[in-house]
Amino acid sequence: MVVAVLGCGYWGPNLIRNFLQNPEVEAVIACDPDETRLEAVRQRFRWVRTTSSPSTVLNDPAINAIAIATPVALHYELASCALKRGKHVLVEKPLTRRAMEASELLALAESAGRILMVDHTFLFTDAVQKLKELLVYGELGEPLYFDSVRANLGLFQPDVNVVWDLASHDAAILLYLIEAAPVAVSAVGARHYYELENLAYVTVHYETPFLAHFHVNWLSPVKLRTICIGGSRRMVIYDDMETSEKVRVYDRGVEITSKEGEEKLRVQYRAGQMYAPPLPNQEALSRVVQHFITCIRTGQRPISDGFFGRAVVALLEAAQLSLANGGQSVALPSEYVTCPAAPLLEW
Repeated sequence: MVVAVLGCGYWGPNLIRNFLQNPEVEAVIACDPDETRLEAVRQRFRWVRTTSSPSTVLNDPAINAIAIATPVALHYELASCALKRGKHVLVEKPLTRRAMEASELLALAESAGRILMVDHTFLFTDAVQKLKELLVYGELGEPLYFDSVRANLGLFQPDVNVVWDLASHDAAILLYLIEAAPVAVSAVGARHYYELENLAYVTVHYETPFLAHFHVNWLSPVKLRTICIGGSRRMVIYDDMETSEKVRVYDRGVEITSKEGEEKLRVQYRAGQMYAPPLPNQEALSRVVQHFITCIRTGQRPISDGFFGRAVVALLEAAQLSLANGGQSVALPSEYVTCPAAPLLEW
């Protein structure tokens, strides 16, 4: 298999490295209009062919797959061109700027019989796979809430606000872990220093009492990457900044009882043991690449396929609209956020 990587900025070289390390990949071609970036690629990966012309790559019949790691504004155009030319496509998150564009890419992929996958790398981490396992096998009981914090000092982006940059990770993790489709989104934020939001609070609503909340921030003095999921049986905290115990499961909760004729509730708190399940230590991006290649070879549906990518974009698009309207709740179109349940990965 021959793969081309379009975009050699921050993420592109990571994709190049992982494709080169995969035994099913025969060759990798790097493409970027910036000659300085191409020279850096040539210095680091001396056996990689480079070009500054996307059309050369897109029109090359020897190239089987395209990985797109450009700014999001270019995703739709490049992905649509690649699919029309019969290439399998892996797109850096988010898939597109609008859910309608994602729908068009879905239609192109289906008509061409090609794989369209989004690189939501966090789904392929050991920690998120463990969270999925805990939920699938009922270890947490009924999910009650999802609460995440993703904050650091920068990096301020010139083309997208903090919601599109950071909340895209939490939206993907939420949609992967919770099979029920969300129904509405509300968001408030603030702009400091320039015209895009650098701080935001996003709430995702469901038909059930389950509630999800993201806090994303580019103005934090420390880097925070935490997710807390509360269940009726147990609770779990995922702290991505931890080196050894990223996932901690707490046998803690609340039990509410009342006797007949009594108005006062009886509240009992359960404070059981905590345990940290052991996790493998494989690079998530290598799993992304292997999953993409396996799906091409077997025809199976990626866990972050076009339907999933569209659901993430629809959620972010609704959050953006809510931000513009002072936090007003925005309904999510069910046809955009309802997608096939994504299973646990097998490796």
